[in-house]
Amino acid sequence: MAETEIRDRHRLVVVGGGFGGLQCVKSLRGAGLDITLIDRRNHHLFQPLLYQAATTILSPAEIAWPLRQMLRGREDVTTLMAEVSDVDVTVREIVLTDGARLGYDSLVLATGARHSYFGNDTWADHAPGLKTLEDATRIRRMILTAFERAERLPEGEARRAALTFAVIGAGPTGAELVGIIAELAHRILPRDFRRIDTRDARVMLIEAGDRVLSAFPDTLSDYAAGALAAQGVELRTGMAVTAIDETGITIGAERIACDTVLWAAGVQASRAGGWLGAEVDRAGRVHVAPDLSVPGHPEVFVIGDTAAVSDAAGTPVPGIAPAAKQMGAHVAKILQARLRGNDAPDPFRYAHAGSLATLGRSAAIADFGRLHLRGALAWWVWGIAHIFFLIGNRSRISVALSWLWSYAIRKNAARLITRPDR
Repeated sequence: MAETEIRDRHRLVVVGGGFGGLQCVKSLRGAGLDITLIDRRNHHLFQPLLYQAATTILSPAEIAWPLRQMLRGREDVTTLMAEVSDVDVTVREIVLTDGARLGYDSLVLATGARHSYFGNDTWADHAPGLKTLEDATRIRRMILTAFERAERLPEGEARRAALTFAVIGAGPTGAELVGIIAELAHRILPRDFRRIDTRDARVMLIEAGDRVLSAFPDTLSDYAAGALAAQGVELRTGMAVTAIDETGITIGAERIACDTVLWAAGVQASRAGGWLGAEVDRAGRVHVAPDLSVPGHPEVFVIGDTAAVSDAAGTPVPGIAPAAKQMGAHVAKILQARLRGNDAPDPFRYAHAGSLATLGRSAAIADFGRLHLRGALAWWVWGIAHIFFLIGNRSRISVALSWLWSYAIRKNAARLITRPDR
């Protein structure tokens, strides 16, 4: 194809190689656009299983795939590993952190979310959250190193602190994390140590609200609380953490010595709203038009965790993978309609397929509207659903085998402690 022909094609820039951005690119196969996909990392990450990489069940390679490899058959797509620092909507250019500029005719911002510490940003040094592979390997290192440190300590306060784990936030990420930590301590690791009994570990789930997994119906939330408690998790609901430092946490006036603190209590949208000068909500999500475009800039779309979107009933669309994928597909339809001169599709409507959360071995909950599942059946549904949405048969087989191995012999394979770069 001639160079002049390429320049005349509609230039689409997609920022973010997560579920929403990648779905948009995939849905535009054969649409005749010149697409540039930008991400600050070189891989697509299956975030719903990230906590399993953080808790020794899966290796990072089983839940992440290089973007270039995924899109190597798409001659219409250029993949760039870079980071965006601003958007100049007046001249339709994005600005990269190295100062380079890239023009666009249409722009899709699918830049996701980051951790929110509700104004206590210093807590991040002592209570990491879980959003990236780097987070997962750091958390895995923290958990496993805590047991190793306890093995070398004499009985006393220092050992008890090493064997105390606190997860803050009882949403799906927090509940899933704490369930696996409890399983590690109480069922998987006891035979590996000689000087300590890992079953003495204190595993806490702390939630400022009055119940765990509050997005689920009360009956499923109650089941989840009981299932976690049965695994040895200490539930602290209706209690807000007021301080976190290198030696532990404070809940109200109570001080708890704790070497391992993990954050799962809140998220903040990316800085995309600031780049655009757009109206945002309290979490930094951009208020978008019904077609997911930015008001006043029909050529710019915001999707996924970065967008504030409500469903037909006025309920905020959850920040989950299926919602982001639906948004990406919807924007692709709009772009195709515009290029063909057709009427725009109907406004975006989110179709909720159900909510799932796993709580440990053979324990999970599933909410499909009128149908509620719990226990082993929900756990199998959860597992099948996640395997189905993994990318590629090799990943599906690998994850399925890892799960079967872990389930059958109660051993997790990914228990290597890696040191951070120095």
